[in-house]
Amino acid sequence: MSEESSAAQAASTPVETVIIGAGPVGLFQIFELGLLGIKAHIIDSLAQPGGQCTELYPDKPIYDIPALPICGAQELIDRLLEQAKPFHATFHLGQEVTELQTLEGGKFHVATSGGTRLITGAVVIAAGVGSFQPRRLALPGVEELEGKGVHYRVKSAADFHGRDLVICGGGDSALDWTVALCEKARSLTLLHRRAEFRAAPATVARMRELVSAGKMQVVEGNAAALRRDGDKLLGLDVRTPDGREMQLSADNILAFYGLHPKLGPIAEWGMELEKRALKVDTEKFQTSIPGIFAIGDINTYPGKKKLILSGFHEAALAAFAIQHHLFPEKRQFLQYTTTSPIMQKRLGVGAVDGDAQSGGI
Repeated sequence: MSEESSAAQAASTPVETVIIGAGPVGLFQIFELGLLGIKAHIIDSLAQPGGQCTELYPDKPIYDIPALPICGAQELIDRLLEQAKPFHATFHLGQEVTELQTLEGGKFHVATSGGTRLITGAVVIAAGVGSFQPRRLALPGVEELEGKGVHYRVKSAADFHGRDLVICGGGDSALDWTVALCEKARSLTLLHRRAEFRAAPATVARMRELVSAGKMQVVEGNAAALRRDGDKLLGLDVRTPDGREMQLSADNILAFYGLHPKLGPIAEWGMELEKRALKVDTEKFQTSIPGIFAIGDINTYPGKKKLILSGFHEAALAAFAIQHHLFPEKRQFLQYTTTSPIMQKRLGVGAVDGDAQSGGI
């Protein structure tokens, strides 16, 4: 070990568990660890918790969360943060993990781009598809209008009410927002490079109903250039498949071309991969390196389904495995939040005399 590396580790903060990724599954991992008396530090490259739910589709409804017939994506994140609040996790946001090093004795040194240095007994990777960025509109001068007239996400649907919109793309995000904004916008054009769409058939059918009713139009073609007056967006030049050029007026362009998913440094940390995902077992959700666990879309195993619901299940089992990994000498048994005084105390809804059962065992 180099002197520089030794000095960095000496200045590191000792913590019980580090969670990499503050999406819905990473946030639920805070809760599951907290029930067992284990504190967590959570790191995310984005400036706010929530992952794709917050960054890409905060207003999108989710229908398959137990006991919540309908829940907005940002609402789900807000609920998870509230649920995890009793456990006082430490957040390190706007930072990418740049180093994950195995130390003698089974601990890990975690370093981030923001200068955070942690020594931990267990790591949970809940990084979704890895670090990601929306695919940008590849047109000259687009950088100057991004966040003004050109957008890759919808933070608030109300920002686009009464506007002249061009929505680019043919997948679920493009069609979902087309249907959601059509009758709220002053005008709306959906631009896609071909006549077929990749979105859910029911959403495509609804979009075609709106076209038939004269409430929007669909144009087949590719974006060719931005039309602008200084910093003001005027519209978009389009090239059709037969070589014609046409102009679309717009004061806002929403481009939904998907994401650039990248494992980034995760691919270099020595864990076994399968098709750009981390292989785990289905008992502990542990990777090929003992003490490093992976939950959510970043992992793979036989029968894997990329659902938030599945990620919640994985977080629950991983928490028990982490407890055993950190405290192997202690007896472990299942407790229920409805009847366990120690869990109710941790949740702030009850109290017990003494703390003989600390550590959730």
